[in-house]
Amino acid sequence: MYTNSHFTRAILAILLIFVGLQVKAQWPKYIPIKNGGKITIYEPQSEKLEGDKITGRAAVSVRKSAKEEPVFGAIFFVATIATDKNSRQATLESANIINAKFPGVEDSTQLNRLATIIQTEVPKWNMQLSLDAIITSIKQESGGSNLEKFKNDPPVILYRTKPTTLVILDGEPKVQKDKQLDADRVVNTPSLIFKEANQWNMYNGGIWYKSASVLDNWVPNKNLSAKVKSINDQIKKQEKENNGGKDITAKPEATDIIVSKVPAELLQTKGEPSYKSIQGTNLLYVSNTINDIFKEISSQKIYVLLAGRWYTASGIKGPWAYLQADKLPGDFAKIPEGSEKDDVLACVPGTDAAEEAKVDAQVPQTAKVDRKVATVKVEYDGQPKFKLIEGTSLQLADNSSLTVMKDASGKYYALDNGIWFISSTATGPWAVADSRPKDVDKIPASSSAYNTKYVYVYESTPDYVYTGYTPGYMGCYVYGPTIVYGTGFYYSPWYGAAYYPRPVTWGFGFSYNPWMGWSMGIGFNVGFLHVGFGFGFGGGYGGWFGPPMYRPPFYGGGYYGHGGYYGHGGYNGHGGYNGNHSGNNIHIGDNNFNGNHGHNNNIYNNHKGVSSKVNYRQPGSMNRPNSSGINRPNARPAGGANNVFTDRNGGVFQRDNKGNWGQRDNNTRQWGPVNPNSNKGREMNRDFQNRDRGNMRQQNFQNRGGGGMRGGGGMRGGGMRGGGGRRR
Repeated sequence: MYTNSHFTRAILAILLIFVGLQVKAQWPKYIPIKNGGKITIYEPQSEKLEGDKITGRAAVSVRKSAKEEPVFGAIFFVATIATDKNSRQATLESANIINAKFPGVEDSTQLNRLATIIQTEVPKWNMQLSLDAIITSIKQESGGSNLEKFKNDPPVILYRTKPTTLVILDGEPKVQKDKQLDADRVVNTPSLIFKEANQWNMYNGGIWYKSASVLDNWVPNKNLSAKVKSINDQIKKQEKENNGGKDITAKPEATDIIVSKVPAELLQTKGEPSYKSIQGTNLLYVSNTINDIFKEISSQKIYVLLAGRWYTASGIKGPWAYLQADKLPGDFAKIPEGSEKDDVLACVPGTDAAEEAKVDAQVPQTAKVDRKVATVKVEYDGQPKFKLIEGTSLQLADNSSLTVMKDASGKYYALDNGIWFISSTATGPWAVADSRPKDVDKIPASSSAYNTKYVYVYESTPDYVYTGYTPGYMGCYVYGPTIVYGTGFYYSPWYGAAYYPRPVTWGFGFSYNPWMGWSMGIGFNVGFLHVGFGFGFGGGYGGWFGPPMYRPPFYGGGYYGHGGYYGHGGYNGHGGYNGNHSGNNIHIGDNNFNGNHGHNNNIYNNHKGVSSKVNYRQPGSMNRPNSSGINRPNARPAGGANNVFTDRNGGVFQRDNKGNWGQRDNNTRQWGPVNPNSNKGREMNRDFQNRDRGNMRQQNFQNRGGGGMRGGGGMRGGGMRGGGGRRR
């Protein structure tokens, strides 16, 4: 048996192993100790996530010298995490070691002493885990359903077989004088539409159109006036800046224009629909579109996925009816991972992708907010006007671009880009809030403030507030057995001297991928699929629809089709990062133009006084503890297989290259056989599959461009000059 000093050194070294655990980390890791010995740690196994608290365990082995056999054990911890969804990393900001077990070491005094050392030292170290490993580890334990009453009636679903652009208006055209344009402009649309003399001008997807009416008869404008040319030059300059300073080489094409005053979605195929079979299923998919359109062979019914919701019809032109996800034909769950259409699996109940998406929807993006620096500017169109939120004691400001609430005590709360502020008056001054308004959890989906219940305050000090938001703030909701985008409700905008739009569900082809969440399926008129979006003139327009940011289209590494998100090697099975898909599959465009270059998947980035790099939490101080004098050996890849696991009882198990399991006996230093059909054998197989899947997701994320993928960015208040901002 090891001596007390040996184990003290060993366990102290174990906590150091966490230094530098990156998304790309190779497992297991080891740290050398004296006499040729080493500490090996295997990939941590996450168990539960509640808010910003994670519970987990990790198998470890200690070899006190080069000649000694290792002793295997397990450590169990509860930690506070800070997350960065751009890099898909979680940093353990503080850790409470709740148990440490080494089978064969029965001296409780030694174990308690070792656990105390770990608990004291671990918070000093930068411990990072992969979000994908966390998601796949705890997916079997996730549960619960959102029983909110969402509105799932189909929007107007349009179908076209030729290049067509859908332009969305929020009701009848609302026209205001735009001082920057020096022209009347339609403000209740993300498209740039303004009037010169008797002609309306529209910029969409790199093309100018003209019409005598906002609602119809749009045709390409080949003879631009001096005014339109001037605006076009400014837009092209902005587009180049947003494309990393590179010229846009894609050649946009003119399309038909459909203007809709009501929520609508556009399905398009390049010519008549072309169907392909999905291996191992009774399903066909439409291959000459990037919409998710399917046909069940036996019934000949058509299915389409829109904003995470399924709709069915007897033909591709409708009429469409909502179908609960758990009523889908069973063959949808058989769509192979790594195939062209595996992107829909996140919205198919019972699949691994759906379970992981639900867990991911519970993972917060966290930040530390400096009370002295973070500020908010709250503006109203006239005097503040508040209305009661049904089912709560809260009142919601109707005429503000931000979400502002008044609680029963008379306090005011403003929410700006994932940060709560508080004031004793509706107009400020405002301070960073220590808590959320009471009753925020009761806000119904029928309220435009529904998404605010997904922004949290975790803890605070005199100097800082620790906050975070889950994807619900961005419109991603767990709804029964799957996730959906948006509530489906139409929220009336404020229209006075200013126009303040509200969140929307329909009109922009929102689609899901496992790393960036929901992104818009709009195009920049670089192929045949088009949804109207006027690129922001002067940086002010666009992104008006609902909180708190917009996401440009993201399919694969650019606009090259989607699918192949899941499964080993699935990413490379579809023509590669910048390649054409084979057969009738669609190649969209010739460059990676991203309409929101420089923005990302974390709205806390670049917010003054806010940091996602949360420093280590110590009572009375937010500075990193002084770790001078601590010997910190470098963690190195151990070079062996990442095949050791621990169960919840502290038992340690190893999987050989034939798939057989053995349980470690530290007394005999042997691996005893485990019956693969026993409960323990099945449990270990599940743990192995979860780890393997987490590593696969990690690798696919890196192959897709890793943290370089941009999925949107915060739009600051007043975003539509002359037209007002949008509520966050």
